[in-house]
Amino acid sequence: MRFVVYQVSRKGGREKNEDRMGYCYTRESGLFALADGMGGHPEGEVASQLALQTMAARFQREAKPALADPMRFLQEATMAGHHQLLRYATERALIDTPRTTLVACVLQGNAAYWVHCGDSRLYLARGGKLIARTRDHSYIELQQTMSQVVPIGERMNRNVLFTCLGSPGKPVVDAAGPLRMQPGDRVLLCSDGLWGALPDVQICEQMSRQPLSDAVPELVEQALRSAGPKSDNVTVLCVEWEAAEDGDTQSGVSTQDLGEQVFASTIQASMLGDAAPDELDDAEIERSIREINEAIQRSSQRKT
Repeated sequence: MRFVVYQVSRKGGREKNEDRMGYCYTRESGLFALADGMGGHPEGEVASQLALQTMAARFQREAKPALADPMRFLQEATMAGHHQLLRYATERALIDTPRTTLVACVLQGNAAYWVHCGDSRLYLARGGKLIARTRDHSYIELQQTMSQVVPIGERMNRNVLFTCLGSPGKPVVDAAGPLRMQPGDRVLLCSDGLWGALPDVQICEQMSRQPLSDAVPELVEQALRSAGPKSDNVTVLCVEWEAAEDGDTQSGVSTQDLGEQVFASTIQASMLGDAAPDELDDAEIERSIREINEAIQRSSQRKT
């Protein structure tokens, strides 16, 4: 398996960045994920980080070196993240639960599988054309989908979601795949800070015409400029499947020489290990949250 990956996250005009992203891989499987902690609820940065860590922990345990059932893995890992958020809120007697969106993709055996909850999106481009995109779990997207069936009344705010991880009710989780990948296919995961500022056609065109190390930062800058001083957090992770050997070597990954037990991850590792996500103890969770908050504080101090 060979791929090029590039990721970047910018705070924009918000007080803090509640987006998180990262990827894990073994010799035969790769997991790419992004979460956007929801404003209006406590500890959005905790929600997004905890969701990714839970998914990464399950990937490390189950990808040996391939997942037996990628689609089932994505669905179960997403729900495990949801349950971790509920547990976190219950144990701390929070009045409200931390909540987050999530979009994740597994690349394995020349196929892509993906899952999402909320309005963080996945785009898949081939030959400069958009061939797949997730549909937001928002009332405005539901209105647009139903517009040919019933008249649309007052337009809803695009930020109003009807599901997310950490909500009191069971979240809606949509999954797709397998979709057979072709060399050069590009998969982009992003928070609403990107697609809310730029149209799909611009996102697809930009992500397709340059090396990822140029295309991804430029997309983020375009979104920040378009949204202006009150820009949302903008987070993008993009991966090119089976990239040519002479492509972007700085961000290229080849897994062919990895051993069967080798696991690599850019997702914070403090909660990764042999314990199942539902068995993480309070000390591990507290250490993770402390590290997150310290990193946020350091970042704020550097910028001031």
